Amino acid sequence: MTKQIMVGKVPVGGGAPVTIQSMCNTRTDDVKATVEQILRLEAAGCEIIRVAVPDMAAARAVGAIREQIHIPLVVDIHFDYKLALECVAAGCDAVRINPGNIGGEDRVKAVANACKVKGLPIRIGVNGGSLEKPLLAKYGGVTAEALVESAFGHIELLNRYDFDDICVSLKSSSVPITMAAYRLMSERSSYPLHLGVTETGTPRMGVLKSAVGIGGLLAMGIGDTIRVSLSADPIEEVYAARDILKVSGVRREGPELISCPTCGRTRIDLIGLAQQVEERLQSVTKPITVAVMGCVVNGPGEASAADVGIAGGDGVGLLFRRGEIVKKVPQEQLVDELFQMIDEL
Repeated sequence: MTKQIMVGKVPVGGGAPVTIQSMCNTRTDDVKATVEQILRLEAAGCEIIRVAVPDMAAARAVGAIREQIHIPLVVDIHFDYKLALECVAAGCDAVRINPGNIGGEDRVKAVANACKVKGLPIRIGVNGGSLEKPLLAKYGGVTAEALVESAFGHIELLNRYDFDDICVSLKSSSVPITMAAYRLMSERSSYPLHLGVTETGTPRMGVLKSAVGIGGLLAMGIGDTIRVSLSADPIEEVYAARDILKVSGVRREGPELISCPTCGRTRIDLIGLAQQVEERLQSVTKPITVAVMGCVVNGPGEASAADVGIAGGDGVGLLFRRGEIVKKVPQEQLVDELFQMIDEL
């Protein structure tokens, strides 16, 4: 089990539930737009939010943002240690830095001391795209071993100043390298791990890469907090993270939809039905399994583990509960009748 840190009031590691993170894509110095986006992300299920702090204007906005939101705020700092100090003073809940790129050791010490005084954790963010040149030369490129060695170098630097309230991420755009790095890190240390695959792209491939990389690690018992990185509205990151946690068996929250592939027996618009049910399930919070099956012949049997479900026929369909048929209804009433049954659960 990893050690536990506190990001605001949210525990990370040490057996705490795996948390969902995202990152704003608004200008941080636009307080109104950033707060509005964070509140939308909170409603979608985001539990920790990060903002970029590229300049002093952004750093000075951190306090005003933090006052108007309800989840912990992490600041993302590169190069300028003064930005980190400003954010810590303004009331952020955690700092994400790469200790190797914010200047001399005295600057790392200043950030570590400031965080220690406020009781704030630091996430060491190791990224395949910014690995130190000596490590790239040593390992012949970006490898799991190079990522892990980089992380331990940064950890030792913070430890030198008596700072150990640390979370680690080891991200690469390669899913196999990312997974190997996290596995290696989990074997060699007990620091909580922030999982993610970086630069995954648009939602289609990005969700796929994240599901394989993040979900695969979670299924092995590795990982304490996750961020799905997508070239999309951050809301999509949160929805994807929720789904990954659900299908990897880590968290049982909200509904799960199962539906069969179409075949020659299908006499209804199964794809349209499944999409309609999936959309309406967004507002359901019950931890239930809902089935949409295309065949009344064996649909209820195949989906007997589902709490409720529908199976389509030719113009009519069946409603069933845990494999038992409840009633037959006209096809156009199937979805409404299904959600009435869900309301009664």
